[in-house]
Amino acid sequence: PLVSTVPSLTSSLLPDPDHLKKMSKSVPMFLQKELSGSMMTMYNGDVEVQGNIIFSINYIQKLREFHIFVAKCQDLATADPKKGRSDPYVKSYLVPDNSNLGKRKTSVKKKTLNPTFNEILRYRVNMEYLRTQTLILSVWHHDTFAKNSFLGEVDLDLSKWDFDHTRMNYFPLKSRAASNLAAVSGRGQIKLAIRYLPQISHSEGVSHFFNGEIHLWVKECRGLPLIRATINPYVKSFVLPDTSRKSRQKTRVVRRSVDPVFNHTMVYDGIRDIDLSEACVELTVWDRDKLATSLLGGLRLGMGTGTSYGALVDWMDSTPAEVAFWERMKSTPNKWVEDVLPLRMLNPAKA
Repeated sequence: PLVSTVPSLTSSLLPDPDHLKKMSKSVPMFLQKELSGSMMTMYNGDVEVQGNIIFSINYIQKLREFHIFVAKCQDLATADPKKGRSDPYVKSYLVPDNSNLGKRKTSVKKKTLNPTFNEILRYRVNMEYLRTQTLILSVWHHDTFAKNSFLGEVDLDLSKWDFDHTRMNYFPLKSRAASNLAAVSGRGQIKLAIRYLPQISHSEGVSHFFNGEIHLWVKECRGLPLIRATINPYVKSFVLPDTSRKSRQKTRVVRRSVDPVFNHTMVYDGIRDIDLSEACVELTVWDRDKLATSLLGGLRLGMGTGTSYGALVDWMDSTPAEVAFWERMKSTPNKWVEDVLPLRMLNPAKA
């Protein structure tokens, strides 16, 4: 099969000494800077979700625009308990196409649990494509000096939405655990093999006993969603929490196929045994068009614990089937394990 590799990630991302003191000693060098700066926004697990969001949606045929009118929120959770306040804003994105059309945000409303926005978030998109999407409206507390806190979200399956209904909607906010983002619904399947080589030496006369490798053999996909007349799929991978270019690998693009065959092997080194419980392999399948790149589906191979190196992360969300596949790899070092796994909607750690 075709093979792509990345160099050892331990050599070029060494943190400064002060930063190193703040990191857990269990975190490998190649992940420390990613944990501090390049991870996607995490939500604060200490904030209990409550309250409602009031909004309307409309499709303007003449403009070919999708409009989301965010009116207000009510009875939000308190993100800053010492001051008894939140500084909320609303963020919208579409999945599985969130990386293409991008996110939209309202302004931040200071010191209120009942913010009024009266703002329109706009997307330039045709109705046919919009019908393939799920709208996510999430509410966040803006923190100038720390990570923003997640206050709740709602999701709308636009394939079933009545766009003649333009009146205000009153929706209770949900926690991410209650969201159906991870639902498997016609995303297709991926056939792949994986193995872990715990002891690999790359230097002449020097043995690196803690420098292992993960090999990913992306064989093929089946039944990918036909989001337009023809699709041109390819597969992209990261070993999270590293979202740098060193971690990103891609297969070739297979044109005009919902059942593409790739036979491409991706190699990641600098992996220790302890990293198998803390890191996560994200595989996403994309459609490449002349004007845009759209997410078709993906999966995450890991332990699904919700945490990584002591930090709460929303990408450590592997399904039971994905966890079982990962554990098979861990229990049989040096051997290939193979399976066909369903793809699902997810929010890529990096587009």
